[in-house]
Amino acid sequence: MTQASATPAFRYRAFISYSHQDKSWAAWLHKALEAYVIPRRLVGQTTAVGVTPARFAPVFRDRDELASATDLGHKVNEALAQSECLVVICSPRSAVSHWVNQEVLAFKRLGRSERIFCLIVDGEPGASDQLGREAEECFALALRHQLTANGALGEERTEPIAADVRPGKDGKSNAKLKLIAGMLDVGFDALKRRELQRHIRRVVALATVAVMVMTVTTVLAIAAVIARNAAVAASHAAERRQKQAEDLVDFILGDLNDKLAQVSRLDIMEAVDNQAMNYFQSLPTGDVTEEALAQRIKALEKIGSVRLDQGHLPAAMASYQAALKLAVPLAAAAPANTSRQLACAEVSAFIGMTHWRQGELDAAQQSFVAAQTLLHRAHLLTPDEPQLRFQLATIDNNIGHVLEARGQLDEALVQYRSMLQLMQQLAPTQPGNAEWMSSLGSAYNNIGRLALMRGELAVAVAHYATDDAIESALTARDPKDASQRDSTLTVRAILGRTQALTGDLKNGMERLQQAVDIATQLKPIDPSNTDFQEHAALYATQLARLRRLSGDLRAANALTVQALATFATLTRQAPANIGWRREFAEAQLEQAAQSRAAGRIDASRMQASAALRVLDPLLARQPEDRATLLATAGARLSLAAVDDAPTARPLREDALHAMQTVKNGRGDPRLLALQVDALLALGRTAEAQPLIRQLWNSGYRDAALVQVLQRERIDYPVNAAFQQELLAASGDSQRK
Repeated sequence: MTQASATPAFRYRAFISYSHQDKSWAAWLHKALEAYVIPRRLVGQTTAVGVTPARFAPVFRDRDELASATDLGHKVNEALAQSECLVVICSPRSAVSHWVNQEVLAFKRLGRSERIFCLIVDGEPGASDQLGREAEECFALALRHQLTANGALGEERTEPIAADVRPGKDGKSNAKLKLIAGMLDVGFDALKRRELQRHIRRVVALATVAVMVMTVTTVLAIAAVIARNAAVAASHAAERRQKQAEDLVDFILGDLNDKLAQVSRLDIMEAVDNQAMNYFQSLPTGDVTEEALAQRIKALEKIGSVRLDQGHLPAAMASYQAALKLAVPLAAAAPANTSRQLACAEVSAFIGMTHWRQGELDAAQQSFVAAQTLLHRAHLLTPDEPQLRFQLATIDNNIGHVLEARGQLDEALVQYRSMLQLMQQLAPTQPGNAEWMSSLGSAYNNIGRLALMRGELAVAVAHYATDDAIESALTARDPKDASQRDSTLTVRAILGRTQALTGDLKNGMERLQQAVDIATQLKPIDPSNTDFQEHAALYATQLARLRRLSGDLRAANALTVQALATFATLTRQAPANIGWRREFAEAQLEQAAQSRAAGRIDASRMQASAALRVLDPLLARQPEDRATLLATAGARLSLAAVDDAPTARPLREDALHAMQTVKNGRGDPRLLALQVDALLALGRTAEAQPLIRQLWNSGYRDAALVQVLQRERIDYPVNAAFQQELLAASGDSQRK
């Protein structure tokens, strides 16, 4: 009997189908499959799918190699026909991808449905059947349905074979093995057992090396102890070794952490900082010097900051509070020691930031004020210390945010102006200090935001443009700094959406698209960095609104689906983060507006109601927070637009009452525009007219307001004088 050839009848072992937005997962899987060495005992065995090979290669992944083909569909189908298996990267992005659906459909039409395997990376299987969770569906339509006899998708459902790398599921290693076991038609347990044996052999080898290293380290440590106790000269040598160890820890907590932060490797930062903590805990009690305590405080603070960026707020708080417990007595023991006062104030400020993200304004302000008190006391002793003045500017920023959230805008402006004054003095003294320059940009941004609330649109645009110029220059100086790129995309989005409020829809969409593009590029760099995920989703929502208002409903819908999926994941992992919850509701509101524009009234009603259920308790908790107020009023008006008249009227009146009782920032054009919408819908046109005039005077020309006024046949020409003012203000910002 002739032995079957080990060479497959197909050109490719597998074809990986994926959404372009999941390309980092596709790259990982492609590398994992092709690099996997099949256990020797399985190689050559005959299974239902052929003879088991030694390697799982080649695997077809990248559509880029087909990009120049004149008949792209034909080339893709050709690659599919030459592939033994189809592996689909499943997520809410791929579920709505035309490419993915067509590739699955084409592979099924080849009669190889049983050779389709799925890797779930995000979303939820079957979510499309659950009311309100449609955006979380991770399986493409062609995966969920069987083919009919004529090759079309039928009504009969099917359950794809899937491995799952979502948190709490299979994990990367097991998911990879599940896919390989299925594609080779070998038992997962057998493959897992072989892999475990291989892993044990590797661990034993590594353990042997580790024991050798530990033995050498132990000998050196014993030698150091003997030397320290032997004589004064030997004691000095031991102290020198400990000083070298402390210097190394300083490098770990300083320069190394800074470099890792620039490339946004939170996972490595966490491991490095944990190693530093292990070092501290290994020290004998007698060796815990004040310097070692200061290092321990710094390590705990760094660990807390990593957790904060990962969205793990309770864990971050625990680290910061442990650091503060050590920092307070250390600072109190040396009131003239500026570095200790700075360290204690910085930890207190981080605790305030963690409270802030959880919506605990009283606790946040208390921590910020405690930090400010320490800094002012130290400032009296060393008034020219630049780092001290920078921290004072940072605390001005933080306290200003709390006051702004309370609706105390005049008091917040005092803090923001103090910050700007300090940074205008500091930044020119060290133009190469990126942190200081970025803080100067933030100061302009803060004042621009309050100018917008006062209805000074030209001033707001000018200040945002100044910040954008600063952040862009910093990014150009170091394009690999991921944290700086994140700062740039943030102000780019803020500037864009404010330009759209002045009627400059083209530049508004362009800048928001740039922000979304940068955020999308940053996400794969560090998937654990929740800031990147949040910004990608938030600015996708804001861009979707402008796309919808410009008439591109399809693009708006695609952006919103992405945003909803991201916010669903973020709010599940950190329900205490009220900012994410509000932004999730804003994305639902945009989805409701799109549904209404498409004539899907029932869906719009359901989506607006879901958003309102989130926003109402948030507004009750922070009644003066402007973003929450605007979103909640918008949700009521959105729901009123699709409800019956008896229900719609009280919704509009409730929204109007909430906006009219605002204490500060009543000239905010966004607030006025929503009031105009409510008044006109209630038939109170005479009351709306003064507000319309006020909006016109401010230069506000948001597309949503213009559409409402056109529908009511109210004339609203372009304000030429404002456009000149805008040009003049923009010129001033460029000269700053």
